[in-house]
Amino acid sequence: MNEIIKKNGVSFGFIFGLVSIAITSIIYITDVQLFLSGWITFLKVVIFTFIAIVLLTKTKKQLKGKYPFKEAFTTYFISAAIGILIATMFEIILFNFIEPALKDTLKEMSIKFTVNLLEKFGAKSSDINKAVAEMQNADQFSIGQMIKGMFTYYVFAALFGLILAAIFKSKTPEHL
Repeated sequence: MNEIIKKNGVSFGFIFGLVSIAITSIIYITDVQLFLSGWITFLKVVIFTFIAIVLLTKTKKQLKGKYPFKEAFTTYFISAAIGILIATMFEIILFNFIEPALKDTLKEMSIKFTVNLLEKFGAKSSDINKAVAEMQNADQFSIGQMIKGMFTYYVFAALFGLILAAIFKSKTPEHL
């Protein structure tokens, strides 16, 4: 593997992870309701897309424009994999060791949000009760569930990486 790709992938992976830790910490310190906010999720996507674009632009420039699809994908995926791992480990520590009561708070907030949403869409009370019972029995912040979620993020990162690699790959005839 090319040293530039490896170096940039790893260093930007730590950047992704640290930014994720910073966002999670800011939410935790300011208002835990923001964990369930759609606009925070959108903001995170924008920030991480910007970082990915900087990563791929920088790497392509360092490789003097010779950036085949495979290398572009590899650069992004290394960084995403490291960032997701760091973010997940931090969240496991936060939700299971530092502040385990936060899991219950977020579960209750999620249940209220879901009930309100289902009521707005005219769901039957039996369906609402069933959804609430399932949510009460689930522990989405358990270590096992968070590791499972990490692998789901890897799938989305791979799909996003394919799109970015297609955009950033070289346009030269030898790399088409």
